[in-house]
This record gives sequence, C-alpha cells and structure tokens, in this order.
Amino acid sequence: MKSFKIQLVLKSSHCVKKGRLVCWLASQTCFSLAIVCSLLTFQFVSGAADNCETNKKPELFITTPGQLEALSGSCLQVPCNFSAKTSASFTGKNFGVWIKSDSRFKESPKNVIFNSSGSMKTYPLEITGNLERQNCTTVFQNLTSEHSDVYFFRIEHTQTKATASCSGFHLTVTDSPWSPSINVPSDLKEHQSVTVTCSAFTPCPHSPPQLTWNLQQDSLRQTEKNTDGTFTTKIQETITLSDTHDGYNIRCSARYPVIGGNKTAETEVTLSVSYAPRNTSASISPSGLVSAGSWVELSCSSRAKPPPRFTWFRNSKDGAVKVAVGQVYRLQMTNMTDLGSYYCEAENILGSQTSTSSHLKDHDALWGAAAGGFIAIFIVICGAYILWRLKFKHSALHRSQMRGKNGKANSGFQEPTSTAENQDIHYGDIDFSAMRPSLKTARDETDQQNVMYSEVKVCRTGNGTGSVDGLYAQVKKNPVNPHFIS
Repeated sequence: MKSFKIQLVLKSSHCVKKGRLVCWLASQTCFSLAIVCSLLTFQFVSGAADNCETNKKPELFITTPGQLEALSGSCLQVPCNFSAKTSASFTGKNFGVWIKSDSRFKESPKNVIFNSSGSMKTYPLEITGNLERQNCTTVFQNLTSEHSDVYFFRIEHTQTKATASCSGFHLTVTDSPWSPSINVPSDLKEHQSVTVTCSAFTPCPHSPPQLTWNLQQDSLRQTEKNTDGTFTTKIQETITLSDTHDGYNIRCSARYPVIGGNKTAETEVTLSVSYAPRNTSASISPSGLVSAGSWVELSCSSRAKPPPRFTWFRNSKDGAVKVAVGQVYRLQMTNMTDLGSYYCEAENILGSQTSTSSHLKDHDALWGAAAGGFIAIFIVICGAYILWRLKFKHSALHRSQMRGKNGKANSGFQEPTSTAENQDIHYGDIDFSAMRPSLKTARDETDQQNVMYSEVKVCRTGNGTGSVDGLYAQVKKNPVNPHFIS
C-alpha cells in the first residue's frame, strides 16, 4: 500500500487540473480532486494512520468537519471541540497546539505551526474557543493556497497532554469563490405565496459575503450556524406567483471580501410556474365568408401551463352546442345550416377561459345583399338628381318672368332711385312767385288759392324696405289782401 502511495506522489508532477478532476497524461486517467487530495493526505499522515491502527484508543479526539474549504485572501473559522479518553478535567491553564501534515510533532518539530502559549506562531491563526470548556474553535487569517494541508490539534494541561492524531481535518484553499445556491419550492402555481432563498457558504462568519439579487434589493441578510458548526449566509423573499413569473430568471450573487478587494460568484435559476389559460382566441381560415362546398378551418390559441385542452362550441337558438374537441376544427360547408358563430374553450387543471365568437357568413348571400344595396343607392342618387333639375328649371323660369315684368314697368316711367335722403323728406315749401309772369289774372290767383296740397304715391324699388303710401307737398299761398281784389 505504501509503494502505491509513493508512486502516486511521484506521478503527481505530471498531472493537469481540469476543474475538479486531476488527469495523468501518461495513463490518460482522471480522478476526482477530492479523492486525490484524500490519497495525498493519507500519504502525508501515513505514520499517524499507522499509529491509529496500532493504538485503538487514542488519548484525545476532536469533533470538527473532516473537510473544510477557504478562499484565498480571506479567513476561515474551524469549529472544534475536544474530549479526552479519560474523564480528565481541563480546569485551569490550558494551551492549544496546532500541527500540520503529521501529528508526530516530535519527529518533525517544524510541523508545529501554533501554540497558544506564545512559543510558536508561524501561521496567522487564533484559538477563539474556551479551552476549559473543551472548545478548540480556531480562526485562520489571510489564507493562501500554501495553507492547504491536514491539521491536528493537541492540548497541553498540567494534568493531561495529548494529541488527536486520528481526528484531524483537511483544509483546501481555493482562488475561486463558491457560487450561491437559490432554493425555490417545487410545483409552483399561480396565486401561491412562496419563499425564495439565496444562500452562500460562509467560511468566516465575522466577514460574511454580501448577497444581492434581482428581487427586492433590501432583503435582510442573515448568517446562520449549521449543525456541523459551519456557517451559511442567506437572504429570503416571499413573492406571490402569477403567470408573468413563468420563465423569470432569478439571479443571486455573492461577493466575498478578501485582501485587496472582493471576489464574486453568481447563480441563476429559472422559475417554472403553472397557470390557467390566458389570451384565448379563435380564428377562421381562409376568412369568415364561406361558400357552399368550401372547407373552413377554425383554430384556437391560448397561453397556459400545462398546455390546455380545447373544445369548440356553436351558438344556436337553444344555447351553445359542443361540436368538436381539439385545437383545430375543420368542416366542409355542405350544409349551409352550419353557418353561425363559433367559439372555443381552453381548459387545464388550474382553470378555463373562452374566446370571443367568430362568425361564418354566406359568401353568395352577402354579395346579393351588397348588390341590392348598390342598386338602392343608385336609385336614390338618380331621384335626387332629377328633383334637383326640376327645381333648377322652375327657378330659372320664375326669374325670367320677373325680368319681363320689370322691363314693362320701366318702359312707362322710371322712378328715381330712392335714397335715404328722399325717405327723410316728407314736406317741402315751394314758392312759385318767381316763376309766375308779372301779369296775373284774377282766375289764376283763385285757382292757386284752391290748390293747397297734392298727394303723390311712390312705389319703391331696389333695396327699399317698403312703400310710402302717402307723400305730401305743402304749397304755401301768399296772404291775399281783400282790398286788392276788385
């Protein structure tokens, strides 16, 4: 067994790492990195292993995870408790010692990396547990890949000094951070309220990773202790699911603080949410106008998860009648009584939804109705045109007659145009003495005295607002001296 281990160590110089596999080029064989590390660890501690085989009852045991991982540039808290073979008391002054590679520190004193007495501290670590209470919890600081090794604990008390040679732990320091995990309940359905959790491994609880995701940004971060003493940091969010969450990608990232900056890893999970049918619709191909003997295809579509079952119905005077099952319904219009309105129903385990009705109409009947409508419209237009022509001719004849009458009236006497000034003058004083001959006869004077007023009737034309029935002219007669008349 030892010869195989030595051969494995010699060939390890020709290995090439591929992710978490280690492959030997000579034999073209790959092993898990964890298996290789365990074998190499066993090689390193073969002496301790042989000692455990010969000594069935070691003096000291520690309780700690057998495999621990840490991030380079960060820290690691190692949960640790110890117990002695005998019921020894550890009250009083105790010193804790950490040994690497081989627990037989007397043969290899350089393997002692830390002693809480202060005599040795080659590694940056500190025992934070209470040794009197048998707690050996230790924090490693500023880890690098060179710190990857197997470690053993030793207790030194005034009454008991022992090494846990058969219960060490293996430490692996990596350069890449751990991707967080997203926990989502299974069998998601719409209207459910579910809690989504994003968690990340926390090797150092006093320097936990910062978790962020594309859900609520102010989610409360919590660091919890696991049953084995390690820690996990998590954030949670409760959401009420709907159909819009189906196919939604939840992304969560963990940012680890390290020396000189941060290291980040991300995880993405796609939600699968079941929901009742949505957006159910029916369509007719080639169109809603059909002729006798033609084929018609009615198609139903809906968005649902799981996929829905489709049923076709035709509206009748007695109500809806089920006519077919399936997403597509094909029928030949051999019987025109199939004309009417159709709709489909989509149904799955979460619910159902119906489409609006689609109508099948007779193509020939529609063209006949359209032709009749065109003829009626043509007749109405022709009748309106004839009435308009008759009215136009009547109006022209009337205007001609009026022009004839006005011509006759103008040939006898043309009245002066009435103006606003003429309408305002009703009376005027006329003195004819200047127009009389110097010799007057007694008859003329008598006639002149008898004629006092004359009435002239004037018919207004043009833009006048009416007619003046009476227009008077006043004749002013000179007073007659009775002594003058003979």
